[in-house]
Amino acid sequence: MSVSCGIVGLPNVGKSTIFSALSEAKSEVGNFPFCTIDPNTAIVEVPDQRLFEIHSRINTQKVIPAVVKVVDIAGLVKGASEGEGMGNKFLSNIKECDAVMQVVRCFGGEKVLRDEAIDPLSDIEIIEMELALADLATVERNIVRLAKKLRLGDKEVSSQHETFVKAQAILADGHQLRSVEWKPDELAHLKPMFLMTIKPMLYVANVADDDLSGENEWCQAVAKHAAEHNCQWIPICGDLELELRDLDAEDRDMFMADLGVAELGLGRLIQSVYKLLGLQTYFTAGEKEVRAWTIHQGDSAPVAAGVIHTDFEKQFIRAEVYSVDDLVAHESEQAIKAAGKLRTEGRDYQMRESDVVHFLLGG
Repeated sequence: MSVSCGIVGLPNVGKSTIFSALSEAKSEVGNFPFCTIDPNTAIVEVPDQRLFEIHSRINTQKVIPAVVKVVDIAGLVKGASEGEGMGNKFLSNIKECDAVMQVVRCFGGEKVLRDEAIDPLSDIEIIEMELALADLATVERNIVRLAKKLRLGDKEVSSQHETFVKAQAILADGHQLRSVEWKPDELAHLKPMFLMTIKPMLYVANVADDDLSGENEWCQAVAKHAAEHNCQWIPICGDLELELRDLDAEDRDMFMADLGVAELGLGRLIQSVYKLLGLQTYFTAGEKEVRAWTIHQGDSAPVAAGVIHTDFEKQFIRAEVYSVDDLVAHESEQAIKAAGKLRTEGRDYQMRESDVVHFLLGG
């Protein structure tokens, strides 16, 4: 399955720097509003050491990681919902993403030009108010659209209308739709509108290189806000990540060791996105390749097979399954089978994190 995330933020908080660092792409980094005139899109490989654990024990020709599409979207300003700045384009691009990563400034100094004092909660409020206003306009247009049909007494239309009115009230109060627990049928009604405030949100606190763990007061305010609003947050130093990306592997490892940094921000960020979206990874391994596949937590084996090819879900017969830990412990698939660790699973099997699977399919 494809996964896409949009990186958003007010102008000059380090958003494009973080995008460049995480994607190894060269976004136009500049200290002025709208330096990202058009969205930059990168296909980012998901770092996963388990792939190499498998590859070192199974003779495959290629290693293919899972990927996430990351979109660096033009800077947002107050009034974007009414077309200020690059607002309209910004809003339409967010609608295409599965999740939103909002970068907020959580470091001092004068490097980044801003009109006001450092206040990440104010930054969050500005962006989320613009998203709420844009969603409100979308919902109200759809309420008007349903008005004529509502008079015909159609139960489905009536149910849709109730959901839209509920969403309208939430948004009119300035709240995000993700703050509410929605029933499955309500979510089905809302889905075609591609509303932005219902998407999962990850706050990315851009910190200085002397506060990598995000312990300053700005970060703690972001952490508290995230906990109160059913979101997640992560501290990242954009400048440091960009510097590390420019080093060769040996120098990078030495520099990270000196700093006490265990992994690049990319790994932590992707882990946060997966958690936010309720995703997990399984693997296939054969003579040609070992490959990581992304699925939702709780997906069945046939659904997982369908991620490889849509026909495979219907053609599924059974799956032979073992874990990466089994392979590390026993060193080969033959030894796994001899130890009785190779399992045969049917259509009802729920996939687990780190499963390695051989699917058996019918015609």
